[in-house]
Amino acid sequence: MPDTSRFDDATLAASLDGGFTSRHAEVNGTRLHFVDSGDSDSDSDSDSGRDRDRETLVLLGGWPQTWWQWHKVMPALARRFRVIAVDLRGMGGSAKPEGGYDKKTMAADINALLTHLGIESAHVVGHDIGAMVAYAHAANHPESTSRVVLLDVAHPDPEWARLTLLPEQGARHKWWFAFNQVQGLPEQLLADRYHHLLDWLFTNASADPTAIDAHSRAVYAEAYNSPDAIRASNGWYRAFVQDIADLATYTPVSTPLLALGGEYANYAQLTTAVPKLGTDTRVVRVDGSGHYFPEERPEIVLEELLRFLG
Repeated sequence: MPDTSRFDDATLAASLDGGFTSRHAEVNGTRLHFVDSGDSDSDSDSDSGRDRDRETLVLLGGWPQTWWQWHKVMPALARRFRVIAVDLRGMGGSAKPEGGYDKKTMAADINALLTHLGIESAHVVGHDIGAMVAYAHAANHPESTSRVVLLDVAHPDPEWARLTLLPEQGARHKWWFAFNQVQGLPEQLLADRYHHLLDWLFTNASADPTAIDAHSRAVYAEAYNSPDAIRASNGWYRAFVQDIADLATYTPVSTPLLALGGEYANYAQLTTAVPKLGTDTRVVRVDGSGHYFPEERPEIVLEELLRFLG
């Protein structure tokens, strides 16, 4: 039997500087896993003594990763903030219910977690699917969103419904948007073989595939290898039509909004999409990086986050 103990969330959290602990909470009708730099000796779920005077920073990851995608930046951020890295509904150590994968519901999960922890407001940073949830949080819960940061992806919008299966030569082909819509087949093809998909994505969607090391790839493969995990993560994509409909009901957020786009990924698209989402927006290019820049260029992510969040 392979040793999976090194992929255990508690073990991974304890491996990081900053006093991180792995925790769970029952919120909004589901169970969320999160890794928290707060004081684990606190007797209640509310803010601990050493965190009352620190702002909270929530990190939301994306497909096909988990909270671990933030491991290169979490220790440095924890010196300034209370850092809470959350596995979204359907991700990693969180529950994988049958539904609720629209980003409005997933944002409600995050807001309920903040309430559960006694946190009135937080900065919310999301990458990929997490960026969609981060924006939905700002749109639906502005009173508890201090600032919002979107990493390489914006919220689904009507342009996404016009993506073609036959891209122009040389254009990036997001074939997984369609593949993840298929009912039942991805589970059959990928169960216990998820490392093949991960290796393809990290090779083709990053500027430096070596930045996502073998251990991290194994962590992600372990998290997604089961049919249930594949089904749940595909639910994020199957909800895009509902997400687009929900966006039509939002007004541009007034919460200060920063978007970071990879030079070799989605920077160009963000320059068009993000200004429509808010009244105080800024888009920055992450040079020398593909899509996975919390791992490819963590030093730039840290610099931009600390500048924007103060």
